[in-house]
Amino acid sequence: MKTLCFALGLLLLIACCCDAMPQALQYSTAPGNCCFNFYTRSIPLKRVSDISKTHRACLKPAFIVQTIKGKQICYNQTFQWALDVYNQLHNTEGSGLQL
Repeated sequence: MKTLCFALGLLLLIACCCDAMPQALQYSTAPGNCCFNFYTRSIPLKRVSDISKTHRACLKPAFIVQTIKGKQICYNQTFQWALDVYNQLHNTEGSGLQL
């Protein structure tokens, strides 16, 4: 009985201390950043360092604008200024904007 308790205790200790994760849990499909409030005014293009779309699992599709100072600003995907900047930076449907 002592051996069985020792073995189960050792197995439990190993399970708690082990860093291994099942492969299915290693890759998260959850969205990283979602937007719930949107900025409604454009900012000077010289302040934009990057723009990206939110994850498709987010409830509200949006653009996240990264400023040169590191601030993140959310814009609705239908906001024309954000759409133009996204197209300009990602070379799709060139809009003629100059950064």
